[in-house]
Amino acid sequence: MRLDKFLVENGIGSRTEVKAILKKKHIAVNGEVEISPKCHIDPLVDQVFYNGQLLVYEKFLYYMLHKPAGVVSATEDVQHKTVLDCLDDLARTKGVFPVGRLDIDTEGLLLLTNNGQLAHAMLSPKKHVDKVYQAEVEGIMTTEDQLMFQKGIALSDHVCLPAQLDIISVDMENEKSLVNITIQEGKFHQVKRMVKACGKEVIYLKRLSMGPLWLDSRFKKGDWRRLSEKELSSLELFDVTL
Repeated sequence: MRLDKFLVENGIGSRTEVKAILKKKHIAVNGEVEISPKCHIDPLVDQVFYNGQLLVYEKFLYYMLHKPAGVVSATEDVQHKTVLDCLDDLARTKGVFPVGRLDIDTEGLLLLTNNGQLAHAMLSPKKHVDKVYQAEVEGIMTTEDQLMFQKGIALSDHVCLPAQLDIISVDMENEKSLVNITIQEGKFHQVKRMVKACGKEVIYLKRLSMGPLWLDSRFKKGDWRRLSEKELSSLELFDVTL
């Protein structure tokens, strides 16, 4: 790998900025000052220092984001703020993208990475990855609704796989319900359409988990962080290179 590419991918700066940094002799490779951007290095073997600080090469990045409403699950959008706009500059530099999508008005857990193999595995219907959503519903969800979810709700264009509806609380006076819904698919507006098939309406939706990952309970809307070592270890069940 070229040294300038390595420095850019580590968030040191743009290609032009990196060249200027090299000229100013701020970069050392294996203890020797290096000024050539064309210098080739092995990022897994050679030690590269920026102003005395060792740079650690990461091929793949993994971010957990509490996506707020009003933000689109895309890398670019001319009208709306995107989930990449919520992260640091390194995420865009390294080509990070959202694993799946949440509707613009849906909040909650979103995983972003540049590991395409992992993204494919987590989104594959064959993997049956659980996704847990919390929903505020206009209407009283019942045991009959739970049975409908268990059997697999038939939508106009799709018969859903069996799903789980857990009724957390009901407000009989205001005719509202708080529920958790676990599905293994990700069809367009699926949770909202499943609830509508029961004669009720979702008025607020938040994703709590995806596979082994759960939304950090300390997060406020818009908060993000890199995945912990424990969380990365939990993703090894997908049998991909992390």
